[in-house]
Amino acid sequence: MKTKSPLALGLALFLSVIIAVPADLSADPQAAGQVAGHVDRVIPSASIARGSKTINAAAKTPVDWQDLVNTQASGRARVALDDGSVLNVGSDSSVKVEKVDAGAQQTSLELAYGKLRTQAQKIAKPDGKFEVKTAAGVAGVVGTDFYVGFANDVMNVVVYEGLVRVCNNAGVCVIVKAGQMTNVRHGDNSAPEPPTQAPLDLLVSLTKDTEVGPRPGAGLETAGGIGKGMGILIGVLAVVPIVVFSVLATHKSTPPAPVNPCVLNPSQCG
Repeated sequence: MKTKSPLALGLALFLSVIIAVPADLSADPQAAGQVAGHVDRVIPSASIARGSKTINAAAKTPVDWQDLVNTQASGRARVALDDGSVLNVGSDSSVKVEKVDAGAQQTSLELAYGKLRTQAQKIAKPDGKFEVKTAAGVAGVVGTDFYVGFANDVMNVVVYEGLVRVCNNAGVCVIVKAGQMTNVRHGDNSAPEPPTQAPLDLLVSLTKDTEVGPRPGAGLETAGGIGKGMGILIGVLAVVPIVVFSVLATHKSTPPAPVNPCVLNPSQCG
């Protein structure tokens, strides 16, 4: 009776172990534990759910792939991603950082509920993407500043700078430009609402709802979270009424010059 050599037995054991390992465990580079960025600031508190653990978030706390960033009623958090993008998480919100591959420019976030203001880095690679998903649809961007809110099965998107492609779960999309907004409802296969102009008070209100303070090194135009382009627009809109009022007031207060009677009737002026 022939017996197998130790080498053959060892090779057979090695192959059996490889076959037994699940494919998604051996080939998934997006496993939890891969760093996506870090917490930049919290007010007054926020937490990170990592697997079965809950971590109190503070400045410099690492944020990994698959982490959940959670805020309570009075909390907000700012997360700096490794690709240079910034997330401002509003109160009563939950955001899952699914993937942040800075080298491949592949970023995927999921907003379970709440408010999220995102300042995304410009995508330079053809296959790059930056997406924020909700149960109702997805917002895909290429170098922009935008807001996503999800509550009562409705996903609201407001764009501050750049362009955003907003799609429902059926793949029907609209392009939203800076200063515009749209929404899409979960469970409704109709297309997202046609983009409309966002009221100025809404733009300012959403900025306040998600702002966690000025970013380090930010200039005056970004100190309030508005962004340079939107700051210029707001500045223009604020100045125009003042200029118009000033012109009207000057025009009203200056009496017309008296008319020379000799011009009207030269015969009376000898």
